[in-house]
Amino acid sequence: MTARASLLVLAVAAATGLGLVVTAAPVRGRPVAVQRSEPVHSYESAVRETVWVDTGQTDPDGRRVRVATDIVRPAGAPGRVPVIMDAGPYYATLGRGNEDERKTYDTAGRPVGFPLYLDNYFVPRGYAVAQVDLPGTGRSTGCVDVGGPSEIASAKSVVDWLNGRAIAYTAAAGGSEVSASWTTGAVGMIGKSWDGTIANGVAATGVEGLRTIVPIAAISSWYDYYRAGGAALTTGDPVGLAAVVENPGAAAGCAPVEAELVAGAPDSGDLTPMWRARDYAASAANVKASVFAVHGLKDLNVKPQQFGRWWSALPASVERKVWLSQTGHVDPFDFRRRAWVETLHRWFDHYLLDLDNGVDREPRSTVEVAPDTWRDDPAWPVGGAATTLRPTPGPTAGVGALTTTAPPAGATASLTDDLSAADTWITAPDSTSPARVLYQSAALPTETRVSGIPSVTITATPDQPAARLTALLVDLGPTTSRSGEGIANLPTRSCWGPSTPDDSSCYLDTETTTTTAQQTVIARGWADLGHHAGLGTRRDLAPGTPYTISFDLAATDHTLPAGHRLALVIGSTDAPNITPAGAGPTLVLDLARTSVTVPGLG
Repeated sequence: MTARASLLVLAVAAATGLGLVVTAAPVRGRPVAVQRSEPVHSYESAVRETVWVDTGQTDPDGRRVRVATDIVRPAGAPGRVPVIMDAGPYYATLGRGNEDERKTYDTAGRPVGFPLYLDNYFVPRGYAVAQVDLPGTGRSTGCVDVGGPSEIASAKSVVDWLNGRAIAYTAAAGGSEVSASWTTGAVGMIGKSWDGTIANGVAATGVEGLRTIVPIAAISSWYDYYRAGGAALTTGDPVGLAAVVENPGAAAGCAPVEAELVAGAPDSGDLTPMWRARDYAASAANVKASVFAVHGLKDLNVKPQQFGRWWSALPASVERKVWLSQTGHVDPFDFRRRAWVETLHRWFDHYLLDLDNGVDREPRSTVEVAPDTWRDDPAWPVGGAATTLRPTPGPTAGVGALTTTAPPAGATASLTDDLSAADTWITAPDSTSPARVLYQSAALPTETRVSGIPSVTITATPDQPAARLTALLVDLGPTTSRSGEGIANLPTRSCWGPSTPDDSSCYLDTETTTTTAQQTVIARGWADLGHHAGLGTRRDLAPGTPYTISFDLAATDHTLPAGHRLALVIGSTDAPNITPAGAGPTLVLDLARTSVTVPGLG
């Protein structure tokens, strides 16, 4: 290592209060310092405090909205430290993580128990961890607006306070002002589900100081969480979710906010201004922070559509990385723990401490191609260009071929909505089913990877004024994959940093659960045919009139072995996932005007 490189490392260590492991490796004739933060600070004696950040907003009764921000940070660090921030609504209700941990406080109200492992692992390495109660939850004031402008502005105000642009107090009602003089102002937001959603929303404001986000199973559009192409999903409605997390007694004072949530989510499925205000992908052009996204391809809570839209909308200039797993709604700490913690450590070291550890030059994409088998690629999606495939009828009604050739003019097929589950439509792919039609390719001559966002165009003639559509892309052939959510708890625990009597770093280990099936859904999507002209206004359908609608399926990454077949399945109401429209409508499909576009086939 040169003297200059040595001085650089020492300067970084002095400025941040970190211990660094430094090695030298020749790269094109010059030495490079490989740097890593190490646990040199006492977790037991760390500073634990709560501040209430003034968001600049008022609630319906005119009271200031201040969000409780619980902080744990190294005591006596010789320099300022960066912040890992998780803003969410669950800290006092459902809890966080696989074991539903909640924040805990001592008799004086000081925070002593911080959910998850981030504080135990990163505080000794010279980071602060901030856990923020969103408005109307935990110890914050205000109202829950379910991913709306209040929540995003509130979390952004914490980033602003950490950078000297907002005010915080020692109490929710005010008290003394508190400064964040101990931080560098470099912030990384992380979180699963709603928490990761807030990270997406804050990043879409372009706020200065937010260096990186790590959204895990996160929403990028709340419309797409509750609706799909105008069809109502079975996830409910925002006001019901608000009731789960809001503080006791808040409902009465927050009635105007809840009324706006109800009015903005009509049963028609229309895309209203309320939904547009909760579409972060629409503002992704503002994102400056790097993005490390994680999503389960079998997540039927926050569906992979959410990741796909967000990833596609990010500016090309945004440095990014993605992990796609075969799990459901699961944190990577619980399905790939050691690799996850190591990768996250290096990610935060690089983007919050400016350490040159090479994580930004590693493959952008890591995909679980089989249970516990991972494949790295330089980018996502991967594979060849998209291919448009068309259904052609065969000798069996409702069953046929899927090829690049258009079917004969006038070719049709019909199905009737019987409110069955789409997963049952694929179990007998060579047989007629009144609930669906199925078209399959020839046996694939080589291994084929589908990677990206498939889409369908369907032309259908209904016999009633309302009808739903469901489309599935299916792998026909024996496949072993994770089953259910993809993990099961073990009785053993592993520890990720020091503990205190009030905050353990030890968490239940997990094992992978698997199943082997002859048919596997690769991607699915839904739509309401009454929104064929757009999502703004639903229209009644004229029975006997054909309508054409196009919609995306879920983002996916799936490898079909040689000999498997690719199938397109079309039905109406997929009962576990969408609500019905009409009373068992029959749909006649115009196959010449129906197709599926599959990314990655080449």
